[in-house]
Amino acid sequence: MTAPPAYDAHADWYEDYTAIASSYMDRVRVHLADLLGPGSGSCLDLCCGGGAHAATIRGLGWTPVGVDLSQGQLRWAKGRLPAVAGDATRLPLRDGSVPAVACVLAHTDLPDYAAVLREAARVLVPGGRLVHVGVHPCFVGAFADRSDADLITINTRYAETARTFDAWAPHGVRARVGAWHVPLADLLNAVVDAGLRIDRVAESSPNGIADTFAFRAVRVRS
Repeated sequence: MTAPPAYDAHADWYEDYTAIASSYMDRVRVHLADLLGPGSGSCLDLCCGGGAHAATIRGLGWTPVGVDLSQGQLRWAKGRLPAVAGDATRLPLRDGSVPAVACVLAHTDLPDYAAVLREAARVLVPGGRLVHVGVHPCFVGAFADRSDADLITINTRYAETARTFDAWAPHGVRARVGAWHVPLADLLNAVVDAGLRIDRVAESSPNGIADTFAFRAVRVRS
């Protein structure tokens, strides 16, 4: 029997959590808005969860459509955007069918983000844009102790990419659903290997040590 998606058991908790973590989510939405920019047509909200970012996408002129594996989170997405249950590595979309893809706070939830990036590139039109917003690969993870806001301690586990539930905050997201770490070089190489070209990068911090990392990449025209 296949195990249910990790967020199914925590969907209601996560909906409340994102509301509490409002200052962090505000920075995430600023990255999304700045990098996606105004546009029209469909924007695929990849791993949309409860649809927390649909309003930001819609406010830029795009029509958000979502895909997520978690039925628990898709319950919350109703009324925020049209969304279907689907695997991010096997999207129910034709080649070159959407002008934009956004993947927000999802890459550490996916065991093979390189495959997800390849699939996102497949469904993008030539010249279409992908926006990635996620935790900072250098400063957030099981390898990073952020209990002292002024001094982030990084240990040798930075190189480990296996899923782990270890986290400096024992009551946060990662302690509940686990995370796969994607080192910075692996992340950037996966973008290039997918046939995407990064044209803008951003990061942000509550205190001078970045906890978010975002970029916009364009599908290379064929």
